[in-house]
Amino acid sequence: MNSPEHNSPGPQIHETSQDRPDLSSLHVREDVAVTGRCGNVHLPTGRTCDLPERHEGSCHFIGPEDAENLAVH
Repeated sequence: MNSPEHNSPGPQIHETSQDRPDLSSLHVREDVAVTGRCGNVHLPTGRTCDLPERHEGSCHFIGPEDAENLAVH
């Protein structure tokens, strides 16, 4: 069985928010999303999806500290 991580293309760096119209949404963590990751935030827990953008299936959420490590500094 293939997991969504293996079926999705790898992350891409986005130079502008126009490349990702969902960046203006409150439920997407922009600093993670511009690295090509999903960046969807589970609002009740503050956890962030670290799968590639537009991945298939459910999100894989990681804690805020781990998401911070994915963010572009």
